[in-house]
Amino acid sequence: MELKYSQHIAAILNLSLKQVNNIYDLHDEGSTIPFIARYRKESTGNLDEVVIGNVIDQIKYFLELEKRKETILKTIEEVGKLTPELKKRIIDCINATELEDIYLPYKPKRKTKASIAIEKGLEPLATLLYTQAETDIEAEALKYINEHVKDSKEALQGARDIIAEWISENEQARNIVRKLFTEEAMLSSRVLTSKKEEVEAQKYRDYF
Repeated sequence: MELKYSQHIAAILNLSLKQVNNIYDLHDEGSTIPFIARYRKESTGNLDEVVIGNVIDQIKYFLELEKRKETILKTIEEVGKLTPELKKRIIDCINATELEDIYLPYKPKRKTKASIAIEKGLEPLATLLYTQAETDIEAEALKYINEHVKDSKEALQGARDIIAEWISENEQARNIVRKLFTEEAMLSSRVLTSKKEEVEAQKYRDYF
């Protein structure tokens, strides 16, 4: 396991790097959590099963993250968009959510409204709308009418579809929305009147 992962695990679990590395080695050799806790106290510094389990969970997380990075790097490289800066960001990343946000704009996707609009040649119009560089948008949209775009309404809708995808794939925008939901979202539940008296529903009465 790479040093940056071991260091991160040690920091978030308030352990020494040696403890983390020893647990990794023991786990990699096939030792179980109870075995490590009972018979390898000298290697772990007398850590209990709960803490050792937490370390192993983190180890598994980062091993999976490393596999995912390999796949992402290969995919982006195959489409010719892997710059040195992008590669470094991916390699240095230690968070799965952040990694997927970085990858999202390059991720192969099924045909979307935005990709169809791009095929129709509407991306320059989308850029114009997005940058608000033109005041007479209706007149500009008329320039994009062709055998694939029947009128200005379709041209503008296609441009909006492209912009919507840009925003949905924007890392900063996704983080803002994620932060907003984390801090301010509210969950609510209600019982369906038609289901309220069913025997199966009674186990959830406290939530009614």
